Amino acid sequence: MFAVDDRLESPLTPEVVGSPTQERRERWLLMLLALLLLAAGIGMRTPTPSDEPRFALVAHQMVATGNWLIPHRGSDWYSDKPPTFMAMQAASYVLTGNWQIAFLLPSLLASLGTLWLVYDLGRRLWGHRAGVWAGLALLCTVQFVFQAKRGQIDPTVTFFVTAANAGLLRHFLLGPDRRALWFGCFAAGLGVITKGVGVLAFLMLLPWLAARRYRWQDVSATTESVSTWVIAALAFVAAIACWLLPLAIYLGMHDSAAARAYVNDIFVNQTVHRYMHPWNSFQPPWFYLEVIFTSWLPLSLALPGLLPAWRQRLRERDARFLLPLTWAALLIVFFSLTRAKRDVYIMPALPLLALCTGPFLREILQRRWARWLALAFVLALGLPALILGLQGLLHPSAWTLRFAEARQLGGQANSLWAAFVVIGLWMLLCVLACRLRRAGVAMLASLAGLWLAWGLWVAPLLAHASSQAPLVQRVEQTIGPDAELALVGWKEELPLAFQRKVTDFGFVTPWHEQLADAIRWQQQAPSHRWVLILSDVMAPCIDKASTIDMGITSGRDWRLYRLDAVAPACRGGVVPVGEVEDWGGIDKH
Repeated sequence: MFAVDDRLESPLTPEVVGSPTQERRERWLLMLLALLLLAAGIGMRTPTPSDEPRFALVAHQMVATGNWLIPHRGSDWYSDKPPTFMAMQAASYVLTGNWQIAFLLPSLLASLGTLWLVYDLGRRLWGHRAGVWAGLALLCTVQFVFQAKRGQIDPTVTFFVTAANAGLLRHFLLGPDRRALWFGCFAAGLGVITKGVGVLAFLMLLPWLAARRYRWQDVSATTESVSTWVIAALAFVAAIACWLLPLAIYLGMHDSAAARAYVNDIFVNQTVHRYMHPWNSFQPPWFYLEVIFTSWLPLSLALPGLLPAWRQRLRERDARFLLPLTWAALLIVFFSLTRAKRDVYIMPALPLLALCTGPFLREILQRRWARWLALAFVLALGLPALILGLQGLLHPSAWTLRFAEARQLGGQANSLWAAFVVIGLWMLLCVLACRLRRAGVAMLASLAGLWLAWGLWVAPLLAHASSQAPLVQRVEQTIGPDAELALVGWKEELPLAFQRKVTDFGFVTPWHEQLADAIRWQQQAPSHRWVLILSDVMAPCIDKASTIDMGITSGRDWRLYRLDAVAPACRGGVVPVGEVEDWGGIDKH
């Protein structure tokens, strides 16, 4: 028995409908494969720069202080992002009791949820096998898997935006399904209080209105009542109110200059000003084309076959492709219009793009050119990995030595090069075993091996090599358990490494102000108060000869001193601005 969508392009092989048991088995095999690849290595490493330590530090402080509403980075209010993601990390710690699991758990769960939504929507639109192929397309994409293994905010945002899109599409294409619509609006609101971009899910209204206006196929013909849209708006507002209402109450009871600055930064500076007048991450207008053809590999290799198929379906006025493809294009255009661009900004477009590949990937992988491309992709990854690994092990070049030194690998460098050799050999073995006939299997197996090796071997190795633990151990041995410690010129990964309570004087505060506050702090108890300071920010107040060298960690030279190292002219916190730039730095990622 065959289930054939009579509007599918004629070269496509009809989908064979298996029994419900078979479909259930394939569905759960997909999710188990995803769990294996995405969860590999969780709990085996600590947060690594640049974004992971920042969010983990905020989550740490939520648990330590009990204040989950106002994020703090050290003593500063953290206003770059709403607290939702960090609160999820904190909640993960409450559940697991392990920070190495907790800081990655929200990304893992969100990515699994995104994959399920893509499969489920593909199943509803085109059938079970199309859903499976869409899920595999997403699971193979480099950006999706790499970000799923990171303790960053973007996988969670992608999940909420995808959930919003799924709810809207189920109502617009498979409806009327008002509950799905309201769920989508609520998910969009959760996306807003996670990063602010959840509202972009409503760009889906534009292609939907166009499809209704020009009577495209598969658009729900039901006319929504005013009450339907009122409830949808209330669902969106209710999600946002989960954060804004308690925030308004808290700020009303704790009004201060810091509170007003927090509100201005998070609602004005981090939204309107950041989009209209960005201050970092400048990229050319075509930057996202580079992302699509690199970070979205190997999915982007199928575009020569996908673009004609999509064009044909759009000519046939199939709204099942118009809505998700147009939304993805609008999202990419929206982020291309601002000068500040990062690859993860367009990540929410990836699930809908993968969704639209589901009906065609099986047939595309049967074409000879696609099989050759798949094998070429595997070889392009495997051969350089093998050569680099062998070179690092047998005859290190200046480049491999610099690479190992920059990452403080030391004696662990050979372990990294061995990992490269294993990855390269595995990929070559996949090519030899599967050859052209089963090139798709070769690509899936090689990527599975790559991500398992990355999660279980490479990522923990790199995190351990760049760990702040040796620095912390040296500091602890020097000052003893009863001393007090403060940080000046610090980065987020440093306080995470200490088990003791450390004092700071702000993160974005200019370095000379941090140093002035540190001197005044030391003067209150000079015999047992120490300051760990970045050597670049000591002049002209700290006598380097009177400090204790704590070594170089992650390229930064750290010094430890007590009050006797402070120049007499700087006592009382009289610190000149000097010529060193603010090491606190406003990192607005």
